[in-house]
This record gives sequence, C-alpha cells and structure tokens, in this order.
Amino acid sequence: MTDKEAAVLLKHRDGGIAEVVLNRPDKRNAFDDVIIQQLINTLTEVSSNSKTRVVILRSEGKHFSAGADLGWMRRMADNGHKENLDDARQLARLMEVLNGLRKPVIGLVQGAAYGGAVGLAACCDIVIATEQSSFCLSEVKLGLIPAVISPYVVRAIGERQARRYFISAEVFNARQAQEYGLVHIVCDDARAMETRCNEMVQQLATNGPEAMRAAKDLVFAVSQKPINKEVIEDTAHRIADIRVGEEGQEGLSAFLNKRKANWVPEKE
Repeated sequence: MTDKEAAVLLKHRDGGIAEVVLNRPDKRNAFDDVIIQQLINTLTEVSSNSKTRVVILRSEGKHFSAGADLGWMRRMADNGHKENLDDARQLARLMEVLNGLRKPVIGLVQGAAYGGAVGLAACCDIVIATEQSSFCLSEVKLGLIPAVISPYVVRAIGERQARRYFISAEVFNARQAQEYGLVHIVCDDARAMETRCNEMVQQLATNGPEAMRAAKDLVFAVSQKPINKEVIEDTAHRIADIRVGEEGQEGLSAFLNKRKANWVPEKE
C-alpha cells in the first residue's frame, strides 16, 4: 500500500519519535471503519515498540478531522443494530487504545476537529492547536449522540461544558478549548505549532521513559477517586517501586552526582 492509498501513515523520527498521521486530506481526514482499524493497528504497533518514546498524532492538510465520513454514515444507517453495535465498539476500542497508550501522546490540531475528532484530542496527553482551530460536538445535528467518545471528552472539558456542547452542537474556538481543558497550548499558526511541538518533544526527552509511563498510569489511578487509605497506600507503593527500580536509581544518582541521566540525548 502506497502513502497515497494508506489512510494512516506511520513515520519515525530520530530520538524515538513516532508520528501517526491521518492521511485523507481530500476528505478533510474524515474517518470510517477502515481508518479506525488502521489507527488501532498503528497505535498498537507504536505502543509495543520499545524504541518509541513519544507519539505525535497529526493529520495532513488543512483540517485535523471533520469527524465521521459521510459514506460510512450512510452504510451504518442502512445496517441493523448488531452491525451498528460492532461498529461502535471499534470506535470505542480506538479511543481506549489511544487514551491508554503507554507513551506520551502529543496531538496537533489544525483547522476543524469535529465529532469523533474531539474524542481523539481528548485522548491525547498534550494537545497543541492553532488560533484557526475549531471544535464541534456536532452529533445531535444528525439526531445522534457523541456516545463512545463521551467518557474522554467529559473528563477533558468537565461535565458543565459537556452538557452545553453535547446538546447545542455549537462550534467553539481554540481559546475556548484551552479554557475548557481540551487544548493545552494555542499557537499563531501551523508553523508555530510545529515549533512548539518540537520544543515539547525536547522537553519530554529529558524525562525518564518509564517514569512518564508510570506518571500517566498514576493519573488514571487517582483521578475521580476519594482520597482514602487504599489510594494513599497505592501511591506509597508506586513511589517506592519506582525509587528502587533501575530507572529511578539512575535518575537519583544522576541528580545527586550532578550529571545527566543516561536517557537524556546528547546535544548535536
């Protein structure tokens, strides 16, 4: 399959950087069952690759993703409940894989991010957008609901904003998305977004790969939980485990001896 035929591209950069790229710019990167499966396969591959340290989710063209492909929606409308359930489970699987990826994920959002694309953004660890980016949970306009993306979007923007935008299907801009918590950084344009992404990649390169994975797991472990004895004991075990681990020992030794840890790349 050539790059022009592939709906999802996987590009490797130096330093263990993997780029997962939506590659349907002619269709504004709208996704269907094919692109969903390709995304699942590609993300699973980079997650299991020990050489991959950081993942960048991005897309070709002017728009991040317009959401669901019209042809796909027509096919689903003609299918029965079982086929629609199986289809929905695949999209839910994609969100689960991306959200739980055991690497830091940077999402780059330019142009439109509509429908399920908002879910993709919500599943990334760090989201960088441009001033021209726009977001919309547009499902109710079609008589539908943003069902399988809802757990991730609600956690990203909060229940209060979700109640508004799930119901209204209003478009909101990058600055609003940043205010709500969906986007972390807003840049002037796509070029500035690329620069800021590279700076973030360099920042992450100075951190312990295992520690970043454990830190991501830690967020999931304590989020929405009452601060009780079980949570307190779990967090104590987590720090004790990582302190005596190989990476923790190396990091502490490097700090105490005023040297760089062995995972920090040499400057060119």
